[in-house]
Amino acid sequence: MAAAPGKPIELYYWPTPNGWKISIMLEETGLPYTVLPVNIGKGDQFKPEFLAISPNNRMPAIVDPDGPGGQTISVFESGAILQYLGRKTGQFYPADERQRVAVEEWLFWQIGGLGPMAGQAHHFRIYAPEKVPYGIARYTNEVNRLYGVMNKRLADHEYLAGAYSIADMACVGWVKGWERQGQNLDDFPHLKRWFETVMARPAVVRGMAVLAEERNKVDLSKDKEAQAVLFGQKAR
Repeated sequence: MAAAPGKPIELYYWPTPNGWKISIMLEETGLPYTVLPVNIGKGDQFKPEFLAISPNNRMPAIVDPDGPGGQTISVFESGAILQYLGRKTGQFYPADERQRVAVEEWLFWQIGGLGPMAGQAHHFRIYAPEKVPYGIARYTNEVNRLYGVMNKRLADHEYLAGAYSIADMACVGWVKGWERQGQNLDDFPHLKRWFETVMARPAVVRGMAVLAEERNKVDLSKDKEAQAVLFGQKAR
């Protein structure tokens, strides 16, 4: 079903694997949107106007002026946003219950497993101020296990839930960092085939290009001020 034209969705975003999920979905569906940068290395995520729509001080978040009943709605958490946009457009999130369950299984698998474990692998391998061999091995090995789960699934499925869906959009940005996670895609041929197929989609290319120049201006592994903002958070 084609996306209906309407008022642009406001996308609060920074180019990270979680941010890419939503820019990709918006590009895939053709929904009009405007980008409001949330520079997480400078602390934009703590501004009161952002916390009003994303109380966990994490991006992405959206504000849809054409929400249910024609009323504005805000949505935070990437998985919830993907589901909302899928229901709104009727795309990449099937209405059939069996098919929807399959999509949700792999979407929540990413949110609860692949993303957090890959993120910890990034942290201990790249950003930690001192090398912690146990932490590096623990998370590198767990990402390897998760890649194996995907590889087995993709041996007899073109995409994670059968047809291309929000589950694939959720996972591809995290697999993009395979080298930083200490992995080798050649060890996972079915995963590699899937990754190359998804990465070649024009909407994925466009979605990952959003604010890419801004991302390239910062080397987070060397920017101690940005690291302090990102990794030194406590309850406020």
